[in-house]
Amino acid sequence: MNSRVVIVGAGHAGGSAAAFLRQYGHTGPIVLIGDEPLLPYQRPPLSKAWLKGEADAESLQLKPDSWYEEASVSLRLGATAASLNRGARTVTLSSGEQLSYDYLILATGARARTLPIPGADLAGVLALRTAADAEALKGALGPGKRLAVVGGGYVGLEAAASARALGGEATIIERESRVLARVACETLSSFFQAYHGARGVRFELSAGVAGFEGADGHVTGVRLSDGAVVPCDAALVGVGAHPNDELAKDAGLDCANGVVVDIEARTADPHVFAIGDVTHRPLPHYDRQFRLESVPNALEQAKQAAAAIAGKPMPPHEVPWFWSDQYDLKLQIAGLPFDADRQVVRGDVAAARFAVFHLKGDLVQAVEAINAPPEFMAGKQLIAKRTRIDIDRLMDAAISMKDVAA
Repeated sequence: MNSRVVIVGAGHAGGSAAAFLRQYGHTGPIVLIGDEPLLPYQRPPLSKAWLKGEADAESLQLKPDSWYEEASVSLRLGATAASLNRGARTVTLSSGEQLSYDYLILATGARARTLPIPGADLAGVLALRTAADAEALKGALGPGKRLAVVGGGYVGLEAAASARALGGEATIIERESRVLARVACETLSSFFQAYHGARGVRFELSAGVAGFEGADGHVTGVRLSDGAVVPCDAALVGVGAHPNDELAKDAGLDCANGVVVDIEARTADPHVFAIGDVTHRPLPHYDRQFRLESVPNALEQAKQAAAAIAGKPMPPHEVPWFWSDQYDLKLQIAGLPFDADRQVVRGDVAAARFAVFHLKGDLVQAVEAINAPPEFMAGKQLIAKRTRIDIDRLMDAAISMKDVAA
């Protein structure tokens, strides 16, 4: 309980780990290292509330400034970890400062993937992972401003919705034949594309990006593989993220699209944990390992690591879940559709109140719910309990979700 804990990464995962350690009774020193100059903050609002001027760094803080002093959490903000010596149990910062640890928590997150194409270094070619990124994008939005979004994932759709809400234009460029192709079913893709299209968002689908056009060092358009140019005042690149696992790799820890950890978020080194977007973690409900990028995942693993270090019982396994807010839509997803062999749509797609259930036999593997909280909550419980259901009753929206279980 008096051991010294060093946390590398002050995002949602790292900041939450420090808080859970104190909540679980850990009394030893805690050092929190973050490469941004800001205290740990919530990232999901960056593509929504921040862009629309409804939130700022202070309002998104996980804890107020005073908490860190009161909780005796020592901060190293604007600092990066340059190397890890597992034998000596030390972390050396880029400043040259060396920190010793009894336990180390790697919460280094992930970084936006870049496109190695001409013009990628032009001003106005942006990513969206940090508050600084969001502030740069916010300055590029407004009445009459044209935003090109490369990548039709959730962040891209959210940013497009924010651009339209601020009176600007938005065009989404996606190499696949539909938006959300890698993360959602066709029913959901078709729904979101139609919903955005009805609100003025334009789409370029099955479109490769060959480069960015510019003038005076600033982006003016996105050049597609067929030679067409999408004019823009800013281009947001949202084509996924890469785990920041270099520190772990260099220290000899196992990595496979992220740092490999066990159910306690512990690496093969018993003194080193890893949590959040950087991890390749077990998914007990699906009997496999996977890398997740979500706030619930960050919180779950922060609890796991903190409980293990503080000597507390392991927290219960949680069903992965995600969300996205676009216009007046609330998308809530529970589970992952591994091995699903059937989809059932429950509710009214035209009324924007429905859910898509992904089934393996009569077991729910995942549910994607649009403005349908009962389906999301019940689906999450069905996944957690591995409850078999009556599919005919699931398809009948007149039957409450409470009565669906067989």
